[in-house]
Amino acid sequence: MTIDDTHDVLIVGSGMMGAAVARLLRDADPQIRIAMVAGGPSVGDTPGQHLHDVEDPEVWARYNRKVSSGVQAFYTGVKPSQGVGGSMRDVSPGMYHLTSLGEEAAEMPSASVAWNAGGMGIHWTAATPTPWGSELDPALSDAEWQRDIDRASDLLRVNREPFPLTPAGEAVARELSAHFDARQAPGREVQNMPMAVNLRDDGRKERTSPSVIFAPLAKPATDPSFTFIANSLSTSLLHEDGRATGAVCRDIDSDETFEVRARRIVVCADAIRTPQLLFASGIRPDALGRYLNEHYFLTGQVIADPDRLGISVDELVPPTDLEWASDCLWVPQSDESQPFQVHVMTKTLVDDDLTPTGYAVGIEYYIRTEIQRENRLEFSETEVDATGMPRITVHFDYTDTDRAGLDAARADQAVAASRMGAFDPATESAALGAGGSLHYTGTVRMGPADDGTSVCDLDGRVWGFDNLFVAGNGVIATALACNSTLIGMTSAVRAAAAILRDIEST
Repeated sequence: MTIDDTHDVLIVGSGMMGAAVARLLRDADPQIRIAMVAGGPSVGDTPGQHLHDVEDPEVWARYNRKVSSGVQAFYTGVKPSQGVGGSMRDVSPGMYHLTSLGEEAAEMPSASVAWNAGGMGIHWTAATPTPWGSELDPALSDAEWQRDIDRASDLLRVNREPFPLTPAGEAVARELSAHFDARQAPGREVQNMPMAVNLRDDGRKERTSPSVIFAPLAKPATDPSFTFIANSLSTSLLHEDGRATGAVCRDIDSDETFEVRARRIVVCADAIRTPQLLFASGIRPDALGRYLNEHYFLTGQVIADPDRLGISVDELVPPTDLEWASDCLWVPQSDESQPFQVHVMTKTLVDDDLTPTGYAVGIEYYIRTEIQRENRLEFSETEVDATGMPRITVHFDYTDTDRAGLDAARADQAVAASRMGAFDPATESAALGAGGSLHYTGTVRMGPADDGTSVCDLDGRVWGFDNLFVAGNGVIATALACNSTLIGMTSAVRAAAAILRDIEST
């Protein structure tokens, strides 16, 4: 079976990056025929809707119990030692550790992926700190980066002050500023964390998700030029003589195989499964799956001393039914002078009667790690995982420089946290296992030349092809301290622009 052979663009993946490509194409031309394959079932009634915003109270409560920890690694619902078992048709949508899907990930035990329509875009915390300095690849000019970051920020609906500071939050900000600001670059002082979070008319703070970025994802029938292929896995790309012609897909429920034909293809399947799909398709540049990178994630929490901060517990504002956090602050990195990104989320503690009893300050350090070619995803020629795709073995280790950076962050965290209350690093601080940040980069990295160190050019066009593109966090070629979504979104901006230029020229 073949689904229509007249699509102008096929987007593999229904997460944030795929939605952004679709949105940019649609904004440019309502007649462009777009097909999108969603590798997993929907959660709730609206494909691609953030779980914070679903109407189903059971689904909402299940998500928010996990997210209230403030630690992304805790979103994953299956322990690494547990396999999903059976057919993927029997697997509930959600986040799954790679080992649960049958991959060999002992060297990155907390690595996880989303098995649902909308990808990680229905789970993410929506933090969108602005990349800076060494996080920006010098292969693009400062003006090009600014242009792309501005457009990515628009797509994500970045809000510079999503959580206006409470009086207690202002006290925390003062202490953090006293500790950090003297070593920050201009404009990089302690500030509100920019987030893709915006107030709706009903008072709820909505997270930007794939269905917010590209509305037809939620209601495909509203766009006659958009075909949404739900709950289907792309298992290989069709290509010949440097041109991609379509994708072979498998319906998860029926196990039926079918083809989707298109004139251009962009793969936005995440930093793990995008290279997996290319490998399964026989598209194997030397750098495919290599340069896997992830920053360290050092979490911590301090119970604030009211006298030290000059606050009154009686005047704290209890959390609402919809938002667990009171304040959300950002300490940007400034490269050598201040190498850590710090994300601070606070929470008013209450008793059974919702009377405030204290104020908890979560203080999380993100520490960049060195990029290594040997940190990689290795794909099997003979074995498959639970999804039927080439089985992955993850190779990942830290350098001595990485470990020294983590030690320095631990020492810095202890000093910063102690400004707000008694802090015991042995019991109130922990570095997550590799993979725990969920911010993976580099596996289909971009580069200015086809020299074996990159998979695609600066527009995301895969080397050796004129109509096959990749977009997403895997395209990022630099080491990040910041969260990866905003800078990853710039790859979708460039890929969409390149596709539009190609359409206009034909």
